[in-house]
Amino acid sequence: MSQQIELNGVVADHQYGQRLDQTLADMFPDYSRTRIKTWIQQDQVQLDGQVANKPREKVLSGQQVVIHAELEDDVRFEPEDIPLNIVYEDDDIMVINKPAGLVVHPGAGTPGGTLLNALLHYCPSIAEVPRAGIVHRLDKDTTGLMVVAKTIPAQTHLVTALQGREITREYEAVAIGHMTAGGTVEANIGRHPTQRIQMAVVPSGKPAVTHYRVMEKFRAHTRLRLRLESGRTHQIRVHMAHLKHPLVGDPVYGGRLKPPRSANPDLLAFLRNFKRQALHAVMLRLEHPISGEMMEWHAPIPDDFVALVEVLRADTKDHPDDLVWI
Repeated sequence: MSQQIELNGVVADHQYGQRLDQTLADMFPDYSRTRIKTWIQQDQVQLDGQVANKPREKVLSGQQVVIHAELEDDVRFEPEDIPLNIVYEDDDIMVINKPAGLVVHPGAGTPGGTLLNALLHYCPSIAEVPRAGIVHRLDKDTTGLMVVAKTIPAQTHLVTALQGREITREYEAVAIGHMTAGGTVEANIGRHPTQRIQMAVVPSGKPAVTHYRVMEKFRAHTRLRLRLESGRTHQIRVHMAHLKHPLVGDPVYGGRLKPPRSANPDLLAFLRNFKRQALHAVMLRLEHPISGEMMEWHAPIPDDFVALVEVLRADTKDHPDDLVWI
């Protein structure tokens, strides 16, 4: 069995001059480069309405990409009755508040138990939408807001809006170290040159921009509000680590524990047991893909994040002599 799919996108400015197969692999990361190359060679890809069947063809920024392809059901994802925290829903979209520990999409080592499986159970018709309507992802242990498309037209509009940086996503985080002011990180992100399961700031990576501002200062940590312009894998985590201020609890980029001096045993134990990156997608703003209405949602800070802030705040209050830097 197979299904017909349609993928749409626009070649970004930074992709100018890239090979067609590389560009499409960047635009549609849920499909392998081998599969994309096959689609190109089988005349299933169009650039500005013209068939493009040469994988090495160079693309131009602003070109409209349309892929009409047949997707073989080599992998069948099963519906699973997994609770969903639905913040908003209508006929076209859903906004989900994702908890920590929930993987967004099945993959190697995670064949089920994901948000995708939950969506298939909650809304069976979403099986007709590529990737069950998932437009963007959050890491397994990052919490907060995600938008899901319930129809192909809605997904097409949302993907285009995301690529055009027309969807606003803001996060809260707690970083290690003293950060006295906000700023912007503009640094390319790609695969780590030696640790292939990690991402890193590398010259050959994809352009990535993260804005951040300081919300609250503690003795040895900083609470941040961040806004993405791009959506690279692990972007906030990589950019903050690049600044030498990795996120508290980050198991990949966090490095060793760095508690404030003279920290009491309760604070030390809390930091040691905080096993996920302190990162929460707190705000999502977008234009509704069908009605055109501008919409905005906010997700409350999860309990473990609240507890982290409270223990750091209490520690700061208990050591006023250490606050000369604030």
